Amino acid sequence: MAPHDEAFKKLLQAFFAEFMSLFFPELHRLIDFAHTRFLMQELLVDVVGGEKRTVDLLVEVRLRGRNVFILIHLEPQSYAQADFGERMFLYFARLLERHRKAYKVILPVAIFTGSRARDEPDGYSMRFEDERIVEFRYRKLELARLDWRRFAKSDNPVAAALLSRMGYNEKDRRELRLSYLRMLARLHPKLDDAKLALVMSIADLYYGPEAEEDRSILRELHARDPKEAERVMELMPAWKRWGYEEGLEEGLEKGREKGIEAGRAESVRKLLAKGFTPGQIAELLDLPQDEVAKLRDSH
Repeated sequence: MAPHDEAFKKLLQAFFAEFMSLFFPELHRLIDFAHTRFLMQELLVDVVGGEKRTVDLLVEVRLRGRNVFILIHLEPQSYAQADFGERMFLYFARLLERHRKAYKVILPVAIFTGSRARDEPDGYSMRFEDERIVEFRYRKLELARLDWRRFAKSDNPVAAALLSRMGYNEKDRRELRLSYLRMLARLHPKLDDAKLALVMSIADLYYGPEAEEDRSILRELHARDPKEAERVMELMPAWKRWGYEEGLEEGLEKGREKGIEAGRAESVRKLLAKGFTPGQIAELLDLPQDEVAKLRDSH
């Protein structure tokens, strides 16, 4: 399984209900999420060709208000594959052969996570002359064809994790990153540390954050809402690795007690102690260098 597909698998296992609510609300309404179970990997062998295929995400669900169980096959796909529709059909046929007595329905869902927007297949057909031999269909989700702005105000953790995999232009990159960081600040009180870390790791895998870009976004956040900037900074381990989080956060903490100017002065001193030059601090805090010097020497 490709690394992105493996990450997506972990996301689905942790947030299956949230995923269905966000992208397949009509199915979400039918499922009793108190009775869902991820099955073990299925190894499907082509007896004739000898090829082995692994199905990783099979979910047993009970329908709401009914004692009926169905099987949902979720197939993440991060790259283009000419015979993908045929592969989904073969998965379905072998799963049907193995599970048809236990489940009334096997529902296949393809999740295309690639970065390029294209019209992906949603089925497989076989014909002879004008006769339809096979007409197989599956549900599909194409992330790159979704408008990220539709999801930017959502409090769904799946939306936060996948926001940067949705369709956006390069000129939207900064705005998207800012929206994502605000989503994290809203989600922080609602998720435990492990789930929040999973959301952030998947989002960063898809987005690829850069130090200078995030430093600029931090300045913008701080200018708009210092408290929101604090909440976001607490969540960003990459910022700690890049070396500018601790001094600024501690300065902002002091700023709540002593006022904005005193807080800035504390930020300057902490950043100087971390080895930042006055020029770098001026850029980070969006202040003139002479103001940095005054704050450095104050108190």
